[in-house]
Amino acid sequence: MKLIVGLGNPGKEYVNTRHNVGFSFIDTYLDYKNINEKWTKKFDGEYLETTIGSEKVLFLKPLTFMNLSGNSVRKIMDYFKINVSDILIVSDDLDLNVGNFKLKLNGSCGGHNGLRSIESSIGTSNYKRLKIGISNDKDSDTKDYVLGNFSKEEKNTLEELYKSLCSVIDDYFVLDFGDLMSKYNRKNR
Repeated sequence: MKLIVGLGNPGKEYVNTRHNVGFSFIDTYLDYKNINEKWTKKFDGEYLETTIGSEKVLFLKPLTFMNLSGNSVRKIMDYFKINVSDILIVSDDLDLNVGNFKLKLNGSCGGHNGLRSIESSIGTSNYKRLKIGISNDKDSDTKDYVLGNFSKEEKNTLEELYKSLCSVIDDYFVLDFGDLMSKYNRKNR
């Protein structure tokens, strides 16, 4: 069983913010796959259980706010007995421009509070990540920036990126993660 976690903040006021690309990409992928199962509120989040190909998959959106995302991840891992090697975390990344992404096998949280919370809760930084670029505005306060909205041009760029990322997730279910990184990471601009 695989667990794909999209990071974000709950509430209408956060829907289109930079910090919520994890939530929005998960929604895009489920639409792309025509997956209509109902979300269940449990484990300090909402999750959806489905099958893709022959793989059982859980999609999770922690509803704890970003800084406590790890609580939700730990609860669902424990309940479904999911191994860390079967987790993919989808998050925003300030160090990548809008329109770019990076697959990563492990590493530090890089100052991302959601990833920091996950690492603290699961006891390791050795988990798979899909990092989606949100750019960075060095002239703005980081908290205000990540909770800000995308420009119209940036939204269009993200929509195009999300279409490409759907193929990345499809391949995630069939390729070794090293092969997946080799196939896709070099395509960033």
